[in-house]
Amino acid sequence: MLGEFRRTAVLVPFAGGGGADGERGLLTADMGGVRWIFAFSNEQALARFATVRGEGSREWSYQRILGARLLDAAVPAAGVPCGVALDCADGPDGVLFPPVAGIVPDAAAVDTSRSATGSDGRDGGAA
Repeated sequence: MLGEFRRTAVLVPFAGGGGADGERGLLTADMGGVRWIFAFSNEQALARFATVRGEGSREWSYQRILGARLLDAAVPAAGVPCGVALDCADGPDGVLFPPVAGIVPDAAAVDTSRSATGSDGRDGGAA
């Protein structure tokens, strides 16, 4: 599943509003100490998500982004533990790509000695 996701362009909605320069970030949610980027395999999956949120009648702006780019660039850029939630309104058909080694770069993985801040996990003390 991971290889297929990395090779596939998915729909990633923009967060509402925007910054002073008019740029909008990707739609995310923080849960369990992890920031999740919402991604969808097609417009129907995005529409189901919108309906579940009670926002099915509004227009959703999104960008098509290669799964590999989300995992290799967007996740580390978050600066906090971050993963990707694919088709999260689809119950058991949804998939989570958590911030662990083998899915995201080691520097962004929470299960390695290197963290998103660049620490190598050493405490500097003598053993």
